[in-house]
Amino acid sequence: MNLFDRELRYLKGVGEKRAGLFAKLGVFTVGDILRYFPRAYEDRREIAHITDLTPGMSVCVRGTVVTDVRQARISGGRQIVRFRISDESGQAEVMFFNQGWVKDRIRRGGEYIFYGEFREMKNSRMLSLVNPVYEAFSVDKTGTNTQRIMPVYRLTSGIGQNYIRGIVETALRLCEGNLEDVLSESIRERYVLQNAELCYKNIHFPGNGDLLADARRRFVFEELLVLSLGLRRMRGRRNAVGYAIPEMDMSGFEQVLSFKLTGAQQRAIRDVAADMSSGYTMNRLIQGDVGSGKTMVAAAAAWLACGAGVQAAVMAPTEILASQHYETLAPIFERLNMRTALLVGSMSTASKRKTVELAATGELDVLIGTHALISEGVEFKKLGLVVTDEQHRFGVAQRAALAEKGNNAHMLVMSATPIPRTLALMLYGDLDISRIDELPPGRRPVQTFAVSESYRPRVEKFIRKLVGEGRQVFIVCPLVEEVDGLDDGRKTVETYAEHLSREVFPELRVEFIHGRMKPAKKDEIMRKMSAGEIDILVSTTVIEVGIDVPNAALIIIENSERFGLAQLHQLRGRVGRGSHESYCILFENGGSQVTRERIRVMCETNDGFKIAEEDLRLRGPGDFFGSRQHGIPALRIADIAADNETMSQVSEAAGLVLADDPELTRPENALLRREVDKMFENAGELN
Repeated sequence: MNLFDRELRYLKGVGEKRAGLFAKLGVFTVGDILRYFPRAYEDRREIAHITDLTPGMSVCVRGTVVTDVRQARISGGRQIVRFRISDESGQAEVMFFNQGWVKDRIRRGGEYIFYGEFREMKNSRMLSLVNPVYEAFSVDKTGTNTQRIMPVYRLTSGIGQNYIRGIVETALRLCEGNLEDVLSESIRERYVLQNAELCYKNIHFPGNGDLLADARRRFVFEELLVLSLGLRRMRGRRNAVGYAIPEMDMSGFEQVLSFKLTGAQQRAIRDVAADMSSGYTMNRLIQGDVGSGKTMVAAAAAWLACGAGVQAAVMAPTEILASQHYETLAPIFERLNMRTALLVGSMSTASKRKTVELAATGELDVLIGTHALISEGVEFKKLGLVVTDEQHRFGVAQRAALAEKGNNAHMLVMSATPIPRTLALMLYGDLDISRIDELPPGRRPVQTFAVSESYRPRVEKFIRKLVGEGRQVFIVCPLVEEVDGLDDGRKTVETYAEHLSREVFPELRVEFIHGRMKPAKKDEIMRKMSAGEIDILVSTTVIEVGIDVPNAALIIIENSERFGLAQLHQLRGRVGRGSHESYCILFENGGSQVTRERIRVMCETNDGFKIAEEDLRLRGPGDFFGSRQHGIPALRIADIAADNETMSQVSEAAGLVLADDPELTRPENALLRREVDKMFENAGELN
């Protein structure tokens, strides 16, 4: 058995119990622990003088213990061990809380290296070290836990930093001289990459910053290459012969619209028409910011399909959005003599049965619906086009299930979540992408403001002013109902709506909506909102996608620090959809530096693509879309926002590898093939 595949429980120092703890971290084998890369590093090489220290500094000091080591009990039944240390420049105090054993390990007159954060303590004239790392100073060797760069890992209860470092060192010793390299020698030479064994040592225990940078670059390259190869192979297998749908004069479509298409919409429609007429299956992503008119591109594609005698299916992630698409598109399709129907789970059994029969017999041209479209028993006579809206909400398997109801049907996916250009290049490569980067005429940017709780009275006055002018308001909260023991200031939907209705705006019509409601109830509330029968709608993020109320001119997002940047932008897109000046107010309730930066970006721009780039930058490493979206695996070490240069090299390398060995069957690519299969096994894409 390959050492990488050996179960971690058999590694010295682990065993069954701790293997269970490691499993919580996703670590099951020796290979997993070697690839459990540090989340950060502490540079403990520099030894500072005590007089040069300032509060908040984390450094090593070399000091002699100059007082007795005393132990005492303090408030709360805690124990404290304290003493002073001195170097040639001055003195500092050292304190250990609830670590009584330290008293027997440190002696007066001994010389030690201490590492930790120096703090100012009450009633003390000198800086203090609290619970530092320490070890006896030796002139002839570097310390085990000081005077070196130390890795810092993500932990779980029962596993500490020193323990995990020891297990990593054990794994490195076990594999020494026996580590296989995923990257072939030719790739390593071409892109100047170090071998795997050296890099595993230096990614965990680097001798210096340059060695760490070289090791990280190598593993970033490897991870992005595996990802890129997997995605390219997925795309390569989708290139199939499809319905050749002739291009048509679009004036027949445009003349039934009550508005003029933007230049960006027209370009996207031309892209779609060219794909569908090529004789090969279309796989095109339509990216457009909130309100940019992606739905009309889908409508044009459906019209082209219908003109060629094939059917179209439009799948949306929620019943509200599916119903909204139907209400928007059905009148347009009727004027084009196209037969359209809606299929959602809340329909009666009789209505669903009749709709399914019409699709199966070909009496429907377009079927719009939710996941109900991929239900067993839903068949089409001749499905030629599949459109999925808010495509990041669907898994790969769900989109494929709908496409399989046709014979190599054309696939058009739409997203109002702009994908940064660098990420799109990695995720989609040679997949065709159309960007609608132009808003319809008359659409104004939404004015966005971040405020504290002290502004609440002014905001309430502003709500009354807007409602008095005939406008409507969304208020978004992060929770549906009160949670026992939760006291962090988060507003809740039902209780907050009741509070507003009774105590703040008794004269206004206040309703609430959330995802746990029955579909019929949600549809009723949204119908009332669209009809202007509600002044203030308190909601969860159920309104995030596709809700179209042109009369809504204000959205208030409570506890905005609880939402991601992309989600905040999506929510803001619920207003500004009409001709009225519109506003977004973000109530803040504290948060980290990243949170404050996120809010700043929201206030500075309405450009979804700029926001996406900032969102990616602020998130750093990890999965931009979340764990199960796209079927794309999460990344261990690569940071797509920061690794642009490496990514361009990876793109070149992937092309060279597949041009020479499309199925990765050559011996030098065997390990690379194994890693590709392993990375994508959960997505079920390469089987």
